[in-house]
Amino acid sequence: MKYRQLGRTGLEVSEIGYGAWGIGQSEWMGADDEVSLKSLKAARDAGVNFFDTALAYGMGHSEQLLARAFGKSNDVIMASKVPPKNFVWPAQPGVPLREVFPKEYVLSSLDQTLKNLGRETVDLYQFHVWNDEWSDNEEWLSTIREIRGSGKARFLGISINDHQPANSLKVLATGLIDTVQVIYNIFDQSPEDELLPYCQKYHIGVLARVPFDEGSLTGKIRPDTSFPEGDFRHQYFGGDRKQQVWERVQRLTKDAAIPLEQLPQFALRFCLSHPAVSTVIPGMRTPAHVASNAAASDAGPLSAAVLAKVRPHRWVRNFYD
Repeated sequence: MKYRQLGRTGLEVSEIGYGAWGIGQSEWMGADDEVSLKSLKAARDAGVNFFDTALAYGMGHSEQLLARAFGKSNDVIMASKVPPKNFVWPAQPGVPLREVFPKEYVLSSLDQTLKNLGRETVDLYQFHVWNDEWSDNEEWLSTIREIRGSGKARFLGISINDHQPANSLKVLATGLIDTVQVIYNIFDQSPEDELLPYCQKYHIGVLARVPFDEGSLTGKIRPDTSFPEGDFRHQYFGGDRKQQVWERVQRLTKDAAIPLEQLPQFALRFCLSHPAVSTVIPGMRTPAHVASNAAASDAGPLSAAVLAKVRPHRWVRNFYD
């Protein structure tokens, strides 16, 4: 496992981090706590030291599993998020901050996260949605000052709305935010337009999320794949979307000259090929997933020649709608 600087924080994070949404037992069906604990420990054994969770993942269940796996160990870097009070993802234009991140709510959510994690401090605390209209809101600025003064969070970040990478540039210009978490993968290359160059220039840490496009870039989403009711992928891959994904994946693997089974590692290596990226945080609910994903760091970034073949596979669409 290789490591990179997390922006200007001084933290060194593993190139492959652990995205803990899938082990929260909400929206992703089939997670088993004992298997999840084994995967967390396998990740640490593989050199993963960055673990990203959220209070909304199983209403704290994911955070509690991290506490069970690692206790108060200083060998792991913990990141969590405050959910929007109105529980609307993504943040909607024109909605006032008071409906989403009122100060008292953010601070009480942070206390609940610390209780779930069994810690006095979380390494990185992130806002789980964002709207740049709030960047100069005095209540939000006061919240930031109080969190920093309390010592309950070492660093602060923004988890950017789905497919809206530029909806963060205003808040980043304040200098108050240390990291951004953004959807970045072979199909959604839009962060490269403005966000990643900005983060690289100003030393802002980048957490690349959804590197597999919720499963599309694992090669396992086929026209006959089905998901149970209650699993968010039932909607995400609804209608003819599985067929669209399968056809896109076939073209991608052909152009990149890779077998289908190598696509997951290839997708992670694509994310790591951009120097602005600090870590990639795929979900990995089993030790087998961990072993496969961790190996992408050892394999290294893609060559310029291969990246040139990947660029035309940018796909502008939003399956979250």
